[in-house]
Amino acid sequence: MAYLQKSLSFVLIFLWYASRDVGAMELLEAKALLRWKESLPNQSSLQSWTLAANNQNLSSSCNWFGIFCDNSGSITGISLPSARVRGNLSNLDFSSFRNLAYLNLSSNILSGPIPPELGSLSKLTHLNLSMNFLSGSLPLSLANLTQISLLYVGNNLISGELDPRLFSNWKRLEFLELHNNNFTGMIPSEIGLLVNLVELALSSNHFHGSVPSEIGNLKNLDALALHRNHLSGPIPSSLGNLTKLTMLYLHQNEFSGTFPHSLLNCKLLAELLLFQNQLSGYVPRGLNNLTSLRVLHLSENNFSGYLPQVCQGAKLQHFTAAFNSFTGPIPKSLRNCTSLVRVRLHNNQLSGFLDQDFGVYPSLKYCELSHNRLEGLLSANWGGCRNLEQLKVVGNMISGKIPGDFGMMNRLAVLDLSSNQLVGKIPKELGRLTSLYLLNLSNNQLSDEVPLEIRKLSSLEDLDLSENKLEGRIPGQLGECSKLRNLCLKKNYFRGLIRFQLGLLALQGSLDLSQNLLTGQIPPELAKLTMLEQLNISHNRLSGPIPSLFSMMTSLTSIDFSYNNLEGPVPDSELFHRASPLAFSNNKNLCGKFEGLKPCRNTSVLVETKTRKTNHRVPIAISASLAGLVLSLALFILYAHSRRAKTSRKSKETTVSKRGAGNPLSILNYDGKIVYEDIIEATESFDEKYCIGAGGTGRVYKAQLRIGVVLAIKKLFSAEEEEEEIDKMGSFINEICVLTEIRHKNIVKFYGFCCQGPHKFLVYDYIEKGSLADVLRDDMKAKEMEWSRRIKLVKDVANALSYMHHDCVQPIIHRDISSKNILLNDEYEACISDFGAAKILNPDSSNVTVLAGTFGYVAPELVSALTSSVQQKKELDQKDVPLDPRIQTPADGQTAMEVASLVRHAVSCLSLDPKSRPTMRWVSQAISEAPTNV
Repeated sequence: MAYLQKSLSFVLIFLWYASRDVGAMELLEAKALLRWKESLPNQSSLQSWTLAANNQNLSSSCNWFGIFCDNSGSITGISLPSARVRGNLSNLDFSSFRNLAYLNLSSNILSGPIPPELGSLSKLTHLNLSMNFLSGSLPLSLANLTQISLLYVGNNLISGELDPRLFSNWKRLEFLELHNNNFTGMIPSEIGLLVNLVELALSSNHFHGSVPSEIGNLKNLDALALHRNHLSGPIPSSLGNLTKLTMLYLHQNEFSGTFPHSLLNCKLLAELLLFQNQLSGYVPRGLNNLTSLRVLHLSENNFSGYLPQVCQGAKLQHFTAAFNSFTGPIPKSLRNCTSLVRVRLHNNQLSGFLDQDFGVYPSLKYCELSHNRLEGLLSANWGGCRNLEQLKVVGNMISGKIPGDFGMMNRLAVLDLSSNQLVGKIPKELGRLTSLYLLNLSNNQLSDEVPLEIRKLSSLEDLDLSENKLEGRIPGQLGECSKLRNLCLKKNYFRGLIRFQLGLLALQGSLDLSQNLLTGQIPPELAKLTMLEQLNISHNRLSGPIPSLFSMMTSLTSIDFSYNNLEGPVPDSELFHRASPLAFSNNKNLCGKFEGLKPCRNTSVLVETKTRKTNHRVPIAISASLAGLVLSLALFILYAHSRRAKTSRKSKETTVSKRGAGNPLSILNYDGKIVYEDIIEATESFDEKYCIGAGGTGRVYKAQLRIGVVLAIKKLFSAEEEEEEIDKMGSFINEICVLTEIRHKNIVKFYGFCCQGPHKFLVYDYIEKGSLADVLRDDMKAKEMEWSRRIKLVKDVANALSYMHHDCVQPIIHRDISSKNILLNDEYEACISDFGAAKILNPDSSNVTVLAGTFGYVAPELVSALTSSVQQKKELDQKDVPLDPRIQTPADGQTAMEVASLVRHAVSCLSLDPKSRPTMRWVSQAISEAPTNV
């Protein structure tokens, strides 16, 4: 009995000490976390990390956000993905966590090196540090993680070569992701020791040399991603040993040689991407045996011979073989491959018959067969492809008529059938394609008149019907295609007048009516096309003068009036003086101070001289002329725009017939006072209830005019409201100067300005959904901004910036691109606004600018406070920022790849060295060719 009591006392003492050890360990771990928290900027997600006030007893760290414990209370897991944690890991004492098995800090804003102390976590099985800004090299101490099965450090800034010794102890490793970093050197052959690997991702780094054949030892691999590196040489035949492989990404390297036959052993392959290499020779027919293939990309190599029969398993969704030298017929297996979603076979030498080799594809979204040797007819079967968004069959030998069944493809956005041998009428059924934004039927043999149903194409932006045998009059109904940006009708047999309704369009690119049989005078309404860049009405039978109002079309960069019967003075403005003398050649009696033209009579010269002086006075002394201008010509365009939306064809023709009789829509009798009074009435003299926003220079008001048009009015702060009136006036003038120079669909439309009486304001198109900042601040609205909309938004902004930087006569920098200055319309299209801080650059001289814009968006080299953090961001390639937790992570791989690509290109613009950043033209082109478009 005494022995039993003594034994029991020893047990109780042991348990007491053990409980003290557990409590001490729990307190040690908690304090380690709190010390790390204190070293970080204020983190709202870590608010629950706190100790109770009574003698610092625990409120139990196991109840803290992101903390997981075992039964004894010791921390076994730290999980903080997408928690917006900012800072570094240097102050986190990893030695305090003896039982830590799971550490996930992915999708945060962590910077600095990976601490070598991580190697002390002997029980760690899962380590995920991906999608941060971590830098430095992989510490060799990580080789001590003998229990590790998952190691993700992708999407960071980690550099240096991989130390072969890292792989010696990772016997249990199944998932290794190092992609989207800055690793260099060769892939160590020791990677072949990781025999339990299921997934290996080394893509988007700077690895060079050959792929080690030892990778063939990893027979459990399901996914292997080596793309976007500088790997070269032949693809090793040992990859054929990876019989469990379902995904193999080798694209965008410098691999050469022939298609490796050994890959045919990988019968489970579902995704095989080999595009953008230097592979050559024939693709083996044995590829037919890979019946699990869902994705096969062979584009941009030097392959020749026949295409393989690639859809034997009826699972193929994405098939690209573009930009090769494939010959022979279209594979028969494609006709019944109903699983197809995306097909790109263009720029080869393929033959066959379009109506026989292709069937009905209910899931097909994109098909491009351009620049091959295809013959046959356009089958009515295409009408059954109800999800098709883009169909391009350019530069083949397709004949016959365009079937009316094409009008059944109600999701079609791009239809390009140019450079074929099509005949007959343009089917009126195409008017049903209300989603169509590009229609190109040029260089065919289409005849008869353009169907009036074309006016129903409400989304149309680009229309090219050139080089056909079309006849009759140019339909005035084209004026109802309100989004049209480019119109090309050249080289046809159009007769009669140039319809005045064309002046009601919002053309921004080109208007080409050349080489037709047009007669009569040039309608002065074309002067309303103030956004137009190229105008060609040459080689017609036009008579009369060139309207003097054309001198106000300030966006024009190219004009051609040659080979007509025009007479009278050529508008004497800088725009016309820049034109080639050939632009006015072979006319009846044009005159003016231009090379090759005779001088005009004195009266004409005096009139033109006065006009020239007036035109030059505006840009030179715009601040002085502001007081005398009330909304100017631009507000006339606004009224024309409203008429386009609100009046019928008959009323439009009545407008023209009554020009000169006091009609406020006529440019000859325009009275800006009417518009000014309408704005004051609509806003009740700028009552606060109409205010929809405010900025550094003024407030923005919503004004709905009596004619139904809704405007956004940016009213400058008055002297009473703002002491820095001179600075604000400078911004006001600057915005006018810039906005009169730019015309782009993703830049807010500027209608005019007023600087009379007590009010100074700018007039813009009203953008329905407001700013991106407002949308993202509202959780409900942010959820509506799903991934496809966000992807489109990024591309819109990039396109607009590329236009400003590279396509304007003088480059323009905005200097305040922020979420508050990006507006969204009802279709979630982006429009850049607020050009008060913008600057027009002179390419012939040095340009110096002072700091401007929103602090968080300023270029890093201009703000010293950001320098240290931005240094961590250099040359990041992809997925470097956390995703918005309010919307679901992209579910399908295509969207995820495109999101990753967009972000990768965006963060490449954050390099501290401006010379290392890509141009906006490069970025715009790159993101338009995102991974889903391969």
